[in-house]
Amino acid sequence: MPAAARSEASVRAVDAWRLRDTVVAADAEAVRHLVAATGVFRPDEVAVAVELVEERLAKGVAASGYHFLFAERSGGPPATPRDPGPLAGYACFGPIPCTLTSWDLYWIAVDPALHGQGIGRVLMDRAEAAMKAGGGLTVYIETSSRPDYDPTRHFYLACGYRIEHVFADFYAPGDGKVVYVKRL
Repeated sequence: MPAAARSEASVRAVDAWRLRDTVVAADAEAVRHLVAATGVFRPDEVAVAVELVEERLAKGVAASGYHFLFAERSGGPPATPRDPGPLAGYACFGPIPCTLTSWDLYWIAVDPALHGQGIGRVLMDRAEAAMKAGGGLTVYIETSSRPDYDPTRHFYLACGYRIEHVFADFYAPGDGKVVYVKRL
């Protein structure tokens, strides 16, 4: 997609959705539902996504190292501990321990019913800006090589990431790990 079209899609996404970086208790269940709705994650992977939210709630950002962005419908109710609002997508990222300027994008997911509206691009752009503001110079992303992850891998390439390495049969036989990297 040309930069002008991407920018226009991002503006529409920002107009329709608001972003927040605070984490509330109801986010754990909202993330569970969203990640499961994608249809590509096993139950143990869904549990890990929820665990990161819970760890951030328990320890805070400094001790957990987990940063979040949540995209919610602009007209929806404000986030409260009981109701995070209509979650459209989210990203979780953080500095890689024992490195000075490297960050991981742990999760980025958008409700499948909302794909193509620019929400993922806005989440990625804002996450990258937050990482850079936090001293990040390089971002790493790991994902599956399974065919059902083709759209995800294309999204990373469209966002300017390049494949750094592929580990064959990493997650399971026939399911390798693809590592992407981008300099900010």
